[in-house]
Amino acid sequence: MPTYAYACKDCGHAFDIVQSFSDSTLTSCPECDGTLRKKFNSVGVVFKGSGFYRTDSRDSKGSTVSAAPAAPAAPAPAPAPAAAAS
Repeated sequence: MPTYAYACKDCGHAFDIVQSFSDSTLTSCPECDGTLRKKFNSVGVVFKGSGFYRTDSRDSKGSTVSAAPAAPAAPAPAPAPAAAAS
């Protein structure tokens, strides 16, 4: 369940609370019964690695990924000799 941050507009009391997505938003301050506002924070997820846009989370030096040589393919098995017909 996500943690939400609230702050009172009247007394300035700030607190965090764990609520379900289906829970209704809190409206009154537990300290002074004043009006609460929900505080919004930046997202805590950063996608790094190959497979994303090239401008996402890039180093100023550029990419550090080097191409690795491909492994040689295994040779195909030799076909079995055909039996001689008499």
